[in-house]
Amino acid sequence: MLLEAHYRRLRSSPSIAKITKYTIGSVVALTTSVIVFAIMDWLRIRTGIDSAAAFAAGAIPNWVLNRKWAWKMEGRAEFLREILAYTVISVIVWAASTWATGNTQNWARHHIAPGSGLQVIATTAAYVFVQAVFFAVKFVIYDKWVFAGKSRFRAALRSRRQVWSAARANRTP
Repeated sequence: MLLEAHYRRLRSSPSIAKITKYTIGSVVALTTSVIVFAIMDWLRIRTGIDSAAAFAAGAIPNWVLNRKWAWKMEGRAEFLREILAYTVISVIVWAASTWATGNTQNWARHHIAPGSGLQVIATTAAYVFVQAVFFAVKFVIYDKWVFAGKSRFRAALRSRRQVWSAARANRTP
């Protein structure tokens, strides 16, 4: 009974709903990315190219699911705050995954027998690990800035400018 009431309260929380939708969107994007990454790694393509293709394959559904479903953003996206910030964050994660998977792939080629599939598993695990590390960080940045609606920073600058010009207009010569 107590557990059921707690579960009902969690389900009705907008924050929990957003986190759940973000998690589902991230799992969809990660699954897409991992499949693309593993296939390309199995084909022995360099990890930088693997990571870039996996990033592109996961970034599109991730963007759509986060923006439209988790944060319920409608209309045109703001270029600087939404598109550019999302891209910069994604490139940072891509660079980290490229670095981690490249090092793991080099290590695996020297320490794991080829043909067993373990090299692909090790390298793909490194990719998943990087995504998991950045999972919570990206949620906070998306929630507080990227998908936060109207830019509070720009509004603060505009307000400061208006106060300054209003104060100037009230001066007596």
